[in-house]
Amino acid sequence: MKTHYTIALAMFAGFGLGAVAVQGLHAQANPPVYSVAEIEVADQAAYATYVPTAQAAIKAAGGKILVAGGKITAIDGEPPKSRVVIQQWDSLEKFQAYRNSAAFRDLLPIRQKVAKFRTFVVAGAPL
Repeated sequence: MKTHYTIALAMFAGFGLGAVAVQGLHAQANPPVYSVAEIEVADQAAYATYVPTAQAAIKAAGGKILVAGGKITAIDGEPPKSRVVIQQWDSLEKFQAYRNSAAFRDLLPIRQKVAKFRTFVVAGAPL
């Protein structure tokens, strides 16, 4: 009789571990989203003081900064004349949560004074 209990317990444990593994693989299957911003800086000195605070808020919310400025090389057509910033987020919901957060709302008045932003989000390709 003990053998039956041992086998049943092993089956339940195997089922539980399998469910956890499938859930982990499913979470990895969701592609990230990328926030792309073109930024026309109006006040360079004020923008330089805004950036560290904004980057800290983005990182605290789960965003990863992939590109912040950098040299733009045109391949087809004209390159943007503004600064380009690309961020990676686990999901559109996480990006939206950051944009609705108190940290972002606190930065918004400064952000609107120092630069003009054009921002959009692009879904990544499945891995």
